[in-house]
Amino acid sequence: MQFASPLARGTLVSRYKRFFADVALDDGTMVTAHCPNPGAMLGLNAPGLRAWVSRSDSPTRKLAHTLELVEADGGLVGINTMHPNRLVAEALAADAIPELVGYETIRREVKYGEASRVDFLLQNKDRPDCWLEIKNCHLRRTGDLAEFPDCVAARSSKHLRELAAMAAAGDRAVALFVVQRTDCEGFAACAELDPVFARTLDEVSDRGVEVLVYACDITTNSVTISRPLPWRR
Repeated sequence: MQFASPLARGTLVSRYKRFFADVALDDGTMVTAHCPNPGAMLGLNAPGLRAWVSRSDSPTRKLAHTLELVEADGGLVGINTMHPNRLVAEALAADAIPELVGYETIRREVKYGEASRVDFLLQNKDRPDCWLEIKNCHLRRTGDLAEFPDCVAARSSKHLRELAAMAAAGDRAVALFVVQRTDCEGFAACAELDPVFARTLDEVSDRGVEVLVYACDITTNSVTISRPLPWRR
């Protein structure tokens, strides 16, 4: 995924009300950017972090800038939770996720479960449908371990249970965690911040839901899904 235009570099001044971030750009301009991340952003919202923002010229936008990347622990971290679905769509089209190749059609936002929409439905007449949920992961607290979630994520737990129902019905169900940082070598559910999610992930895995984790290559020009990471249960 290439950014539509060059990102502007600056310094994070404040992230507040979840969806706003003040950034002092290197050219001296102060901007208020949209922060497309409803999570806690632990370790990624401290004033003084190096940050990169994109800019849109759309006249319908209230905020022209969007916070895209921050630098933490010496590496780039993607904080835009809107990107993982696009990253996965590109990876599926390029057969870059070996576990998910061989499907003839790829549909997005298909209704299922209890008033939910699955991120992707992969279909092939010769095999069971594959229901694919995508989760963005950018939390790292210790060592080289990526964790999800960074706050209580009741909706994500609900998605896992809906995937388990599809697996029980004979379809394939996959939860794919996209790690938008470059300093991790493994993944675990964060039981300390959301014990319900961690327990649910273990439970649905035992009931047939496949858990995949993929890291990303990240630069100030692009973000690309790159390689699998192990799930450390």
